[in-house]
Amino acid sequence: MRHSIQQLNQLAVAEFVRLLGGVFESAPWVAQKIVGKRPFRDRDHVLRLMCDALRRAGPQKQLELIRAHPDLVGEAPRAGTLSAASAREQTGAALMDLSPAEARWFERYNRAYREKYGFPFIFCVRAFAPAAVRQAILDSFEMRLHNDDDRERDTALGEIGKIAEFRLRDLIA
Repeated sequence: MRHSIQQLNQLAVAEFVRLLGGVFESAPWVAQKIVGKRPFRDRDHVLRLMCDALRRAGPQKQLELIRAHPDLVGEAPRAGTLSAASAREQTGAALMDLSPAEARWFERYNRAYREKYGFPFIFCVRAFAPAAVRQAILDSFEMRLHNDDDRERDTALGEIGKIAEFRLRDLIA
């Protein structure tokens, strides 16, 4: 169920955090940081404040957030331990329907990426049409594996911001 910005502005603190706590994967603290900044003008205002809270959180908290994300086509989807939002996103991108050969490509890239950066590859699958998303992910893996650590952390945070924007669209009219 989508909420109006007026409804969001009137929610009790606990309900607000419950509703928006999953916008950033396993990080209800982001919603907690902004609840006191109401009233919000619109959904974009909420997103800006949430992204600002993430930027101000510092490198360690940012890294914890990045590490809270699941691998694309990793163990979590097979084990059924994805968050509801992540499961919808990966299913919507047809990432649960890979051939064995495609799944092996993802496993190799995920492993190489984690070994290099120490966190999962983050990619906003909803930014692409389902027919194009697999190739876009594989292309991005190849390109981003050449980034230095700081640039890749910033890229991952940018992708997390895109994911948050789509999740807020699902929650706020």
